[in-house]
Amino acid sequence: MNPITMKAQIDPLLLAALREDISNEDVSTNAVIREETPGEVELLAKQDGVIAGLDVFARVFTLLDERTEVTFLCKDGDAVRSGQLLGRVRGDIRVLLSGERVALNLLQRMSGIATCAREMAAALQGTNTRLLDTRKTTPGLRILEKYAVRVGGGYNHRFNLSDGILLKDNHIAAAGGVREAVRLAREYAPFLQKVEVEVETLEMVDEAVAAGADVIMLDNMSVEDMREAVRRIAGRAQTECSGNVTREKLQALADIGVDYISSGALTHSAPILDISMKHLRRIPA
Repeated sequence: MNPITMKAQIDPLLLAALREDISNEDVSTNAVIREETPGEVELLAKQDGVIAGLDVFARVFTLLDERTEVTFLCKDGDAVRSGQLLGRVRGDIRVLLSGERVALNLLQRMSGIATCAREMAAALQGTNTRLLDTRKTTPGLRILEKYAVRVGGGYNHRFNLSDGILLKDNHIAAAGGVREAVRLAREYAPFLQKVEVEVETLEMVDEAVAAGADVIMLDNMSVEDMREAVRRIAGRAQTECSGNVTREKLQALADIGVDYISSGALTHSAPILDISMKHLRRIPA
């Protein structure tokens, strides 16, 4: 992960997570380890999956003590197996114990998303359709979760509301219709910014094409209507489908010929990948 991004955007997030977990002190650790004691612990996978977030995992410990040494035997994007040794963390045992939960929470979450993304992206292999994430992310963790999607083989949609214009149903209602919403967006947007509009019916598809939308999102439409929508659009705009996208539906959706498929499930429903720190031992100073 880019070191500038790590320090500027991720360090504050990690520090907030550490403050949440160590409001005053780690009383359990301090009760049994009264002074600096060198030690080492192993990082182990307990499930098959795709690993993501190793730099984030390591940074938790170096924020607590920059002398902590973290050695990995794999890299982000690698497929790992249950029981596999992923790395080792060496340093003050108090740091290893106090940082364990925050570091594992983030690594497990990111690896779970990468695993889900890898499985869903695999269903689109051999097609021209790309898998996108959404803004349905855990508040405060978006940069990490969207990174994990990329590690797994997916692509990022907007990072935030400043990234691009996406006119959804309530924007369209507020503007008074698809044509007016697109017109107003074109009037306001910078020259190079694309305008995407969400549609739910074939009539709205026709309006979006006539209005000159750059991307048309087919939201919660039937497969038959989406296929007809792609035919009507005829390459005059890029196409994206969304709405209750599951792995089982991906191949059928790709067969429609859409350019993109977006899935909130990549981030809001991905289970964690079970990873643990085990076999802590003291080492000679």
